[in-house]
Amino acid sequence: MSKHLACTIVDTKPFDGQKPGTSGLRKKVKEFEKEHYLANFIQSTFDALPDGQLTGSTLVVSGDGRYYSVPAIQIIAKLAAANGVGKLWVGVGGLMSTPAVSAVIRNRHRGEALGAFILTASHNPGGPNEDFGVKYNCENGGPAPEKLTDAIFENTKIITRYSSITELPELDVSKPGRHSFFVQHAAENKFGQFEVEVIDPVEDYLKLLRTIFDFASIKAFLARADFSFTFDGLSGVAGPYAHRILGRELGVPAAALVNCEPLPDFGGHHPDPNLTYARHLVNVMGLGTTIPGHVPHLGAACDGDADRNMILGSKFFVTPSDSVAIIAAHAAEAIPYFKGGVKGVARSMPTSAALDRVAEAKGIACYEVPTGWKFFGNLMDAGKCSICGEESFGTGSDHIREKDGLWAVLAWLSILAHVNKDQNRSLYEKVAKAAPGLHLPGGGDKQTKQLVTVEQVVKAHWAQYGRNFYQRYDYEGVDADKANKVMTLLESKMGEITQFRSLKIVQSDQFTYHDPVDGSVAKNQGARFVMDDGSRFVFRLSGTGSSGATIRMYVEKYVAPEAGEEALGQDTSEAVAPLVKAALAMSDLVHLTGRKEPTVIT
Repeated sequence: MSKHLACTIVDTKPFDGQKPGTSGLRKKVKEFEKEHYLANFIQSTFDALPDGQLTGSTLVVSGDGRYYSVPAIQIIAKLAAANGVGKLWVGVGGLMSTPAVSAVIRNRHRGEALGAFILTASHNPGGPNEDFGVKYNCENGGPAPEKLTDAIFENTKIITRYSSITELPELDVSKPGRHSFFVQHAAENKFGQFEVEVIDPVEDYLKLLRTIFDFASIKAFLARADFSFTFDGLSGVAGPYAHRILGRELGVPAAALVNCEPLPDFGGHHPDPNLTYARHLVNVMGLGTTIPGHVPHLGAACDGDADRNMILGSKFFVTPSDSVAIIAAHAAEAIPYFKGGVKGVARSMPTSAALDRVAEAKGIACYEVPTGWKFFGNLMDAGKCSICGEESFGTGSDHIREKDGLWAVLAWLSILAHVNKDQNRSLYEKVAKAAPGLHLPGGGDKQTKQLVTVEQVVKAHWAQYGRNFYQRYDYEGVDADKANKVMTLLESKMGEITQFRSLKIVQSDQFTYHDPVDGSVAKNQGARFVMDDGSRFVFRLSGTGSSGATIRMYVEKYVAPEAGEEALGQDTSEAVAPLVKAALAMSDLVHLTGRKEPTVIT
């Protein structure tokens, strides 16, 4: 018989600043390593849940494998046991991608799980001196809504004790298995069963993906002699999924799966799939200073927890805003999951309006929401949204309630497989006639045998829907007071300024979102300045960092299809340069922050 393990009530005191952001609580590892720090936050989360909900429940506890993950799992297990949780599911090695966690919550044992603690700081660096994070996801598989995160934060400010099974043995999460214990529950002061099951982190997610995509079609396309593909896992949790799904299931050679072994410090790199931090992939794809002899036709990367993605063609960058629009445009024909049609689409406010153009053409609803994936969840749960995306390299659909990096990669492979079928070439030939700049390779009878590339798919999209030129400037690690001065200055000009240099401003406000499902209101979600031609610039402070503030500046200019090849083919930096200059001047950002250059431009 298992030993009876008693519950211990541990005295503690509040820590300042345990306010969950759009993606949970993120701080430096050194902060999380402080005695009681993580336990306080976990207990505050448990106390914010409805009475009785935890008793006998199942929770998922896993993450991206960053430094401090396994010690965190041990702490959470002790508190879960004491607070009446009946079972924990933990991925082997403590690993499970954020989208896979959502899939497990929603689908494993018919949705048995109540929720999950996801141990990740997403695209932030990892290691002893870097970032750690924890966020709670609810029974729908999505991030906790603001009502719950607000309650958690209030609890962190008044907590004085937490309940823990301090004698719970160290859990071996290195291999699949079950660990059972008989523990005392703090609330009822009686003993009950507590089980920790270490599970395959890929199985449930893979099972779901098989219902979405035509794996046979993708595999056949990947096998084409004239097509090559590479994937960069950025030493995050995407690696095991890439090996199992892209490699074993779809036949991608192991040599094409780069940085696909998860490391607690991500190999010393910043696991953020963008043109600045994913330098290896950028160089391989011919977008660096030196172009390699062979450039793959498709390159992709995912971030630390595998919910973000970057898509590259040969010497060609696909913006995240274009990517989600193109996926939405092709979904019904190229992806079996959407064969019944796309219900609606949604994007975050700073994301370009490329998706709006597709929605308008197809006669479906398009929703504009604040930044933060949880805002898409209500729309999906209400059946209003099938596909959604953020300019911050997040793309996904209603198959789960998180953005999904590998889903986006498979969506692009599905699109390429679809447009490269002989019977679908006529669509591209028709667009090519309307857009002289779109040249399909080959000619005559041989044309149907030539590869339609990523770049051609994107240019065909521009020729049909127009192009939203778009750039984002990130100023990371800015002093918070200085960052707030920038926002205060911008707010002072809202509604007061209608002309700035050559730009005629027709709208200026702080974006406020009225949720069409539950009626909730989210205010102060970004400063917007919209011009009479539809161009705009947006400023917002990001909540995803662990220290300092990040100012994000977004600029967008729309060019209609009728403008022609030359206008559609402009260099992005040149197209948006006047808007960038105007935005920097109006915000006085350089003077107020002392930052002459952004940290990242995407």
